[in-house]
Amino acid sequence: MKISVFGMGYVGCVSAACLADEGHEVIGVDINESKIEFINSGKSPIIEEGMDDLVRRVVEKGRLVATMDTKKAINESEITMITVGTPSKDNGDLDLTYVERVAAKIGSLLANKDGFHIIVLRSTVLPGTTEDFLVPILEESSGKKIYVDFDVYFNPEFLREGSSIKDFYNPPFTVIGTHDPSASSKLDELYGFIDAPFFKTSIKSAEMLKYVNNTFHGLKVAFANEVGMICKRLGVDSHEVMDLFCMDTKQNLSSYYLKPGFAFGGSCLPKDIRALKYKSKMLDYDSRIINSIMPSNENQIDEALRMIYATKKKKVGMLGLAFKAGTDDMRESPLVTVAETLIGKGYDLKIFDKNVVFAKLTGANKAYIEREIPHISNLLATSMEEVYNFADVLVIGSKDPDIEYIATMDTDKTVIDLVRIVDDLSDTSGNYNGLCW
Repeated sequence: MKISVFGMGYVGCVSAACLADEGHEVIGVDINESKIEFINSGKSPIIEEGMDDLVRRVVEKGRLVATMDTKKAINESEITMITVGTPSKDNGDLDLTYVERVAAKIGSLLANKDGFHIIVLRSTVLPGTTEDFLVPILEESSGKKIYVDFDVYFNPEFLREGSSIKDFYNPPFTVIGTHDPSASSKLDELYGFIDAPFFKTSIKSAEMLKYVNNTFHGLKVAFANEVGMICKRLGVDSHEVMDLFCMDTKQNLSSYYLKPGFAFGGSCLPKDIRALKYKSKMLDYDSRIINSIMPSNENQIDEALRMIYATKKKKVGMLGLAFKAGTDDMRESPLVTVAETLIGKGYDLKIFDKNVVFAKLTGANKAYIEREIPHISNLLATSMEEVYNFADVLVIGSKDPDIEYIATMDTDKTVIDLVRIVDDLSDTSGNYNGLCW
């Protein structure tokens, strides 16, 4: 294929050279004349292991050429990648000046070019940028229409400095953001040589993915450092602890606990987080990430309550009371907090949790209800139907498969789902509301 890459920085140069090495004809574009001269002389403009040899090889074979002539680049390519920088402004927002300039230039050149053209944005941008910022500039400057005269994709990169060539050929996956994930495109063929999972998703999801990745990477570094500082003060080998921690790929380093939903509760997590936070304070160390966990968890409860308040309806049915499905354990259950808050604000409440029906409770949980929440025990219904018939608002707080149909049935009742009881949101009714989806 014939490809032009606008922006010969880190991502652009690596992408251009690797694609050229796969046999594509690549034109690199930049406004920096020294970068152009470097590339055309067979040298890499960036310091990266293996790049000098790679650039020399593809330039000698005539597969990569660099230019400041944007008209030549657009006219002699069928796919254009945008890899310009998106630096931070003083307030933390992204500076899209370079994206805007390149988009306007590309659009003006497409105005006089025949044939369908593909634009692929690889610069890191916030969700909505491609469709709400880039596309309008391209349409206005070209006088052409997206999907008719050109198409736009978002293709996040996952390159690490120091191992970028290896990462290009061995990514965790290839992700293409498109307006129609079910359709095929030339990008399927372009990345066909890479032996990694290939996913198509919405453009906004692809844009967001890059930020989730990098933020989580930063979170991991900061969390490990906090653990290290606490361990040092306790005389514990932090590397020994974290080496053992990383061996658990079932819960610690896995997808477990990484699905957006309601607040956590139970007898372990809140208690242990508070204890470590307290110990850190006693050691005169401000563990800011650990300190923020419980307040962040409380935000989920506050958001659920806000959604209930917003309905302006006072009859609320709660489906679930234990801190998670499949248990009758209500210790520090966030659903108990929701129920108590609603009671305190004068709401009429009925609750059904098949594992927490008062008549079936024995031992510790029976004692817990009688001692801690006797007022809630009087609100427990013996069937889901009893709650359904009573309520104007149904709050799903348990992933009990027996109540899944509530989210999909046609009803005039407002449904607030705190646990994403259904995966396919297209099956839900018009009155369905998800907590964070």
